[in-house]
Amino acid sequence: MAMIQDVDESLRALVKRDALNGSKADVAFDAPTKDWSSRRNTPTVDLYLYDIREDLEQREVMWESIRDDSGFVTERRPPARRFKLSYLVTAWTQRPEDEHRLLSSLLSCFLRNQTMPVDVITGSLVGARLPITLSIALPPPQDRSISDVWSAMGGELKASLDLVVNAPFEIKVAVPAGPPVMEEPRFSYARPDGETEPRSGKGRRGAAAAAGAKPVGAPGPGGPKASGRLKPGEPVSKPGITPDQEELVRSGKEKQPGRILRIRGVNRS
Repeated sequence: MAMIQDVDESLRALVKRDALNGSKADVAFDAPTKDWSSRRNTPTVDLYLYDIREDLEQREVMWESIRDDSGFVTERRPPARRFKLSYLVTAWTQRPEDEHRLLSSLLSCFLRNQTMPVDVITGSLVGARLPITLSIALPPPQDRSISDVWSAMGGELKASLDLVVNAPFEIKVAVPAGPPVMEEPRFSYARPDGETEPRSGKGRRGAAAAAGAKPVGAPGPGGPKASGRLKPGEPVSKPGITPDQEELVRSGKEKQPGRILRIRGVNRS
């Protein structure tokens, strides 16, 4: 992804449209050194990229889910990272008055457009889900000064604007997601004797209906059977339940169902 190059081309289109207003001034991205400035013979607006830093305050950690037309998650990818691109904006003409006029026009352009207009965005930034923000003439960080930038280039200090473009960088890495889970969850509960009983995850009413449970007190094939929860110390072989016979009952009412209980009579003779 050519994010930096796309930001350059978007800035070029914005400056030509809203700052130069059809003038014949050039737009360059070169380092404004003494050798470069001595070769300038036409009015030029220079946007020199001198610093690139990640915006840690806006970093996201949650991966994004990509869904198909059916709504199922097909893959996941890391979120976009945002980077601050710092440009040293200068104007180069034969007279200082013309340079100041260009700087004033550039300042007005970036103050009116605090985000990059959609119609000038080019390349991979087209359709970006996150906006591209523009900050002009803000105080630089404490660990960086504009005079240090000029000193590093070996040039003389010149009136300039500090432009910071905050742009997203999409990471083209996707991790395929597993197939959608089509089955309902099942749970197993252990009894004191160590055996497990599978239980469907449909909910109380769904599990009761699937197992053919009856309301409390409903007669079964063998006549009325005991129902409800066993009291502490109460034997399993209650009246109405023969040994090795199992019954699934539901406590509560039909409008307010309670727990689903499985009662089993065990023949220990």
